Amino acid sequence: MVVAFSTTQGLAQKKVKVGKEYTTESGLKYVITEKGTGEQPQNGDKVVVHYTGKLTNDSVFDSSVNRGQPFSFKLGVGQVIKGWDEGIALLNVGDKATFTIPSDLAYGEKGAGGIIGPNETLIFDVELLDIMEAPKPFNVEGKDTITTASGLKYIKLNETDGVSAAANKNVSVHYSGYLEDGSMFDSSVERGQPLEFPCGQGRVIKGWDEGIALLKVGEKARLIIPHDLGYGERGYPPIIPAKATLIFDVELMDVK
Repeated sequence: MVVAFSTTQGLAQKKVKVGKEYTTESGLKYVITEKGTGEQPQNGDKVVVHYTGKLTNDSVFDSSVNRGQPFSFKLGVGQVIKGWDEGIALLNVGDKATFTIPSDLAYGEKGAGGIIGPNETLIFDVELLDIMEAPKPFNVEGKDTITTASGLKYIKLNETDGVSAAANKNVSVHYSGYLEDGSMFDSSVERGQPLEFPCGQGRVIKGWDEGIALLKVGEKARLIIPHDLGYGERGYPPIIPAKATLIFDVELMDVK
């Protein structure tokens, strides 16, 4: 028996039975094959998934399991096919499921790369391994804002006895960058890979060269960077608007 209901009701919020097929309003078919007990991801979270993708004739066209390397992506922002964004959002960590994804939620009339033909229905066996919550802005309430002669503003969240960043030193920094409206445009935290660069050599924007040099290893700070210390009057289309003030929450991870 196939059960159909609105995705706005939330499939995962219902008492989903293992082995029972459900169909969402979009046409995605979904079967839980093994139930997990972890959290459910939210849009914007980075999820880690193992999968095996098959055509309806059961031939495998891709598999992270066979590669031994899970796949990660940011949920709900269109980094994957629609059927994945919808289906993975219905799982809890530890769930294993089978998705039957119609072509309009997959690669449509064009197919993909000669591997997936036009109007192909795809079948994915998936397992939600982990959720990495989207980075959240630092809480700087009650902290002092210091303005330098250049116009850079910074707020230190803590102080350590770590090694100081300095010109010509190679530094490793985790960061999340925000526009003034609070929207995040980039994050090394989300990628799980700090940015490494030689401090004071112009490899990064001026506000970074100045701001990171104020920190010691283990310190966190918010850098508020005016446009003349950032990407200038032109910005960096389409990501950074013209004359944009940038806000970076940074942590100095290492100095070499």
